[in-house]
Amino acid sequence: MPEETLFKTEQQHTRKEIAAYLREVANKLDSSGQLHLKAGAQSLEMAIPERLTFEVKAERETSADGTDREFSIEFELEWKPGEGGDHGELHIA
Repeated sequence: MPEETLFKTEQQHTRKEIAAYLREVANKLDSSGQLHLKAGAQSLEMAIPERLTFEVKAERETSADGTDREFSIEFELEWKPGEGGDHGELHIA
């Protein structure tokens, strides 16, 4: 099944700025579940369901000689209409 990108933005930010974005998303999840994304001419409104899958992934990319090139942490919220997921309790410290 083909995948369609509805919204995408990628920019450099400070940790503090990113924390503010994540807090705003958390506040929206905690309250209405309505999330409005906007960057430049892009805009997307999404209704996030009560139950969904939360994926956390940490990765390291290395070059051919084995040196570290890039680290990443990805947080993904995923859902299918009428479906929820449960793969064990997550702890973030």
